[in-house]
Amino acid sequence: MNHFLDIHTTDPADLRQMIDHARTMKVARQGRPKGTPDDDQPLSGRMVALIFEKPSTRTRVSFDVGVRQMGGETMVLSGTDMQLGHGETIADTARVLSRYVDLIMIRTFEEQTLLDMAEHASVPVINGLTNRTHPCQIMADIMTFEEHNGPIKGRKVVWSGDGNNVFASFAHAAPQFGFDLTFTGPAPLDPEPALHGGITIERDPFKAVEGADLVVTDTWVSMHDPQSARERRHNQLRGYQVNEALMARAKPDALFMHCLPAHRDDEVTSAVMDGPHSVVFDEAENRLHAQKSIMRWCLGV
Repeated sequence: MNHFLDIHTTDPADLRQMIDHARTMKVARQGRPKGTPDDDQPLSGRMVALIFEKPSTRTRVSFDVGVRQMGGETMVLSGTDMQLGHGETIADTARVLSRYVDLIMIRTFEEQTLLDMAEHASVPVINGLTNRTHPCQIMADIMTFEEHNGPIKGRKVVWSGDGNNVFASFAHAAPQFGFDLTFTGPAPLDPEPALHGGITIERDPFKAVEGADLVVTDTWVSMHDPQSARERRHNQLRGYQVNEALMARAKPDALFMHCLPAHRDDEVTSAVMDGPHSVVFDEAENRLHAQKSIMRWCLGV
């Protein structure tokens, strides 16, 4: 049984296998109607629980469609359905769910909720997102980069903005896949200190993106942030907007990524989002294929 909790806790050879297998499965589906099943049905007869303490569009749809394409069924549970940690411990919830389903994907707030679920479940658990990390997104991002520009090993990736959970998973991925990672953003929004050893920090965004193969950003504010926090973050991050002038300092064939949803003309301009460097919608599609591969790895099928 394999849990997929974080990129840095997964063997690099397994990560590479997942990326390569995802590309194979994507190619095999080319030209098919979206609703048709895969030729291979490795999840036939399997039930997957999809738990969402935090709301989602891409994570919910991509996991649900992926399970169905591979012949399985899903049970989608919200935080209000589950009331995780309220009344019943997460450990007991994990034990009970393991009697009903073959695989658990959880998108939650606290990392400890994920870890408790994995510790006590007797079926594989996948990290669909926590406040600390978002590994499924970065697996899709690496797959997308390699589709367009070849192996990511030895390349320069630049993150512009807030050192959030998506950035943390990029930092975990850098040594596993062998790419260089630069963070550019204001000091108050630096990534957690534990991540600093393997990254470069450059405050000047124009210097940071020089020679970049990939430029990445994310939303400046969360749906849960109060208005005062939103205004403060806008003031802090305005100088780190990814715009045409910034992208012009990267390599001519550099890619732009954003995990979506994007606030156009805040963290990124529409000119970049819709421009020749952008692969944001390929990136969104590849959540489906990468996660299908992750699920197969977890179940050994």
